[in-house]
Amino acid sequence: MSLTQEKCLKMYTDMWRIRLFEEEANRQTNLGNVVGTLHMYCGEEAVAVGVCANLRDDDYVLGTHRSHGHCIAKGAESDKMMAELFGKATGTCKGKGGSMHVADFSLNMLGANGIVGAGIGPTTGTALASKIRGTDQVSVCFFGDGAAARGTFHEAIAMGSLWQLPVVYVCENNGYQQWVPRKNVAVVDSVADMAGSYSIPGVSVNGQDAIEVYEVIAEAVARARSGGGPSLIEARTYRFYGHSLGDEQQYRTEEEVEERKLNADPINILRDFMTERNWLSSADDDQVQQRAGDEITRAAKFAEESPWPEMGEVGTDVLFDAKEVA
Repeated sequence: MSLTQEKCLKMYTDMWRIRLFEEEANRQTNLGNVVGTLHMYCGEEAVAVGVCANLRDDDYVLGTHRSHGHCIAKGAESDKMMAELFGKATGTCKGKGGSMHVADFSLNMLGANGIVGAGIGPTTGTALASKIRGTDQVSVCFFGDGAAARGTFHEAIAMGSLWQLPVVYVCENNGYQQWVPRKNVAVVDSVADMAGSYSIPGVSVNGQDAIEVYEVIAEAVARARSGGGPSLIEARTYRFYGHSLGDEQQYRTEEEVEERKLNADPINILRDFMTERNWLSSADDDQVQQRAGDEITRAAKFAEESPWPEMGEVGTDVLFDAKEVA
């Protein structure tokens, strides 16, 4: 895919939509309206948009416990997303998934997961299904650097390589495994360096730069779609908030976070890229932010006004008969 002004503007808009969605979700959580915990994606927006800008609607995506950005970048509607966080019937999963299990099957966004690395196996499975069916659909899995220490990471990627499956494994390495710096627990600094063990390409990219992510993923997706097999991409990124609600962040200083916000904000980096090419004026920028802000305001209102699920829904969409359990 060629990098155009239109595509850059779409990525820039989606980054603002994600950023404002997350900030509103955090505000609604503090108001007691969000059901369950919350893992914010602020600071990592360039990874989601850089990856998903290379995908088609029928390509598969599986996420992590921090997947609001993945869903929005894949095309999920913010109002239904917010309703899902509220546990409302109008949510993408009828309010049954919440933040950590948000999904949109109409877009082949197969969902988030609260288990570390849980999406790596199913992503390899959807890629196998595409190969068996003879389609050129690509599967993408997002996971954190901590997942690279799990057995499913090695098993699934070994199978993906052995069978030359159309899959791209994307590690979002934000430097911390929950509350522990990666350097304290990992022998291998770069997850991308592990790709050689499976005879697949491995690339480490600046995850704060949407353009760099886009270009690296474009090559990996083209390789997968043409039958060239998997790639392992490490996006070095940084989350601006703690791991989850209540995280006191004793493992890093306020100065570190503020420095990253000042010098490595992915929105600012893409804005500078577009401005230098006269692809984004101040008026355009204001309009993008205004539209994104209005959208998220409407999403919150939609979620607040949406109904709760009916009691009769408690037994649907699950793998047992509620009548037998009662």
